[in-house]
Amino acid sequence: MHLSIKHMCYGTAVLLSAHSVDITSCNNRSSKNVVHQLGVSLEDLYNGITRKLALQKNVICSKCEGYGGKKGAVEKCPVCKGRGMQVIVQQIGPGMVQQIQTVCPECKGQGERINPKDRCDTCNGCKVVREKKIIEVHVEKGMKDGQKIVFHGEGDQEPDLEPGDVIIVLDQKDHSVFQRRGHDLITKMRIQLSEALCGFKKTIETLDNRVLVVTSRPGEVIKHGDLKCIHNEGMPIYKSPLDKGSLIIQFLVQFPEHFWLPREKLCLLEALLPPREDVMITDDMDQVDLEDFDPSEQTYRNSGGEAYEEDDEGPRTGVQCQTS
Repeated sequence: MHLSIKHMCYGTAVLLSAHSVDITSCNNRSSKNVVHQLGVSLEDLYNGITRKLALQKNVICSKCEGYGGKKGAVEKCPVCKGRGMQVIVQQIGPGMVQQIQTVCPECKGQGERINPKDRCDTCNGCKVVREKKIIEVHVEKGMKDGQKIVFHGEGDQEPDLEPGDVIIVLDQKDHSVFQRRGHDLITKMRIQLSEALCGFKKTIETLDNRVLVVTSRPGEVIKHGDLKCIHNEGMPIYKSPLDKGSLIIQFLVQFPEHFWLPREKLCLLEALLPPREDVMITDDMDQVDLEDFDPSEQTYRNSGGEAYEEDDEGPRTGVQCQTS
């Protein structure tokens, strides 16, 4: 929509053009592109896949060859004089008029019309008919979410215009095990405390249904949140599918439940672990006990009665926790 202002020669009159259709768009030599989203899984992007997609498109009417009726029956639209546009001038105030350009309702912007009795009975004078088209979409290994696959000239057909393109936009669905980051894949692996300290063997099923055996090195301690990687087990690289990124594993160490070991055996476990830090305790220090903390419960100070409040930045009022 375009708004133009002209100062007229007489006084302060202003010519406004509003709600108009861009006339230059009528000179485009191709029809509009058609965009479709195609949902794909991470497995599809890893292995590659071919999908068939059914589209409805306009094609030139074969009976009238795109004339809309009998040859010679097409005449210049008498309403718009063949311009395809109507211009309406309205006075909107003293010394001010408004000029509105709209698509001609008689010819619908074509600049020509066909007498109803001479119209093609197949397309009813529209010059095009709807047709079902099946296209095969080849999703190659390593393609990404949002990547476009273009089918040139497969869009809607219109007389005297080049057909537009059909553009397929890939829409990747979330995966339950892996996340993609560029050429890399990220996954989480849960291990027990004993495995984190003494070593482990774990298996991972890949996106192409292979099974990887992951083994930690003897004596290596895996900490909670540690990141390890396996080279060349990530996503295939687009146009170079034999090369792959890395598979990144984030380890989540699961600690045992409370009192899982009898108290008399704790000394045996402690003897195997690194020594604890000795703390010098004096008589002027206060002995306290640790209790489980539930942030959903509200506690009140004895004096002020202010509620404990917590937001994204931590406690605002009430109890303040001291960290060591």
